[in-house]
Amino acid sequence: MPGARRDVRLFWWAGTCDALGSQVSGLVLPLLLLSLGWSPAEVGVVAGLSAAATLLLGPLAAVPADRGARKSVMVGAAVVSALAMACVAVTVGRETVLPAVLLTAVLVERCATSCYEAASLGTVALVSPPGEHRRVLSRLQAGERGALVLGPALGGLLFHTGRWLPFLADALSYAVAAGCIRAMRADLAPAREHGSPAGTPRRGPRALAAEAGAGVAVIRRDPFLRLAFVWLTAVNALLVALYYTTVFALQGGGRGAAALGLVLALAGAAGLGGALLAPALAGRHSARRVLVPVSWLLVPPAAALATAREGWQFGLLFGLLCVLTPLATVALQARVIQVTPPALQARTGTVLATAAGAGAALAPALAGLAADRAGAAVTFTGCALLLAVLALYATCTAPGLPRADAEGAA
Repeated sequence: MPGARRDVRLFWWAGTCDALGSQVSGLVLPLLLLSLGWSPAEVGVVAGLSAAATLLLGPLAAVPADRGARKSVMVGAAVVSALAMACVAVTVGRETVLPAVLLTAVLVERCATSCYEAASLGTVALVSPPGEHRRVLSRLQAGERGALVLGPALGGLLFHTGRWLPFLADALSYAVAAGCIRAMRADLAPAREHGSPAGTPRRGPRALAAEAGAGVAVIRRDPFLRLAFVWLTAVNALLVALYYTTVFALQGGGRGAAALGLVLALAGAAGLGGALLAPALAGRHSARRVLVPVSWLLVPPAAALATAREGWQFGLLFGLLCVLTPLATVALQARVIQVTPPALQARTGTVLATAAGAGAALAPALAGLAADRAGAAVTFTGCALLLAVLALYATCTAPGLPRADAEGAA
């Protein structure tokens, strides 16, 4: 692939800048809304509408991306997001903030970002050879994890200096992302195959719905993709549930924001380390041989959280979970790229991402309900039991996969 390394670097910079900007503004947006007199319920409605926009628009944006407009969708979405965040920065910088303008700009940014994220899925397969997929995916995860560590601190510093600065930083990050994607030499269009859906566009609402749902059909037909769907969705939801239960446990024990900050710092650093180690530790083994042991190794630290009392104990155990998870995630994602038809990369990836996002969205409420009714220790134990069930499912399912899926190294 001519210019592949250059394109990979540009794609990494685009994703990392995007993630950093989103973390910078995402931390302070609720604080801004609350400072303007919005109630917690109203802030929750904004977050809910943003999540709904992501879930609904992602599958639709994946259709033109798979049909060859991936670069156009990504650049256009990044530009729209940059303009929306610039509008937020200008609105917040004025003495009188118009709530309708602010809300509209935020929702536009969320809609555009969901289109960018959906279109970006499948790009790795187009800019790197199969042998490099795990390395590229791990670098992308490392960039996102690094943004997760640095973004909130930078956002808080900028917000203290000027309430509009975090949103300007986010706008600039989107502009950088658009420039990086625009500068990539590859056209990011999959090669069209005979009989491929990419070559036979259809029109009308029903046809569009069928095109958007094509990824679901691919996952239903392929046993490895079904396993990846269940594992990624369940682990994502359970990690979020464990995190929120940790928050409830720390709060119930009288520990303040410092303890939670320690947990976040340790978890973020551990996740970054796990993402960087993933190619070296898992690069020589198939997805099956990585997935099964990692699934079982997640159970003990999750169960041990029920006995933790101090902030450093929660941070150490949660950090161990965050070290292990990228090892399996990178192996799964690399294999997903290989078994998914080129013309369905974005749609299939969007289904996986949407399911994981939906699970993560439900997890805090379920964890809060369980912690309120049964206590944090019981909730931790329940999550550990569910992880054990998932590990048993992976152990029983993986050996039955077709040899190409079970043994092929990504």
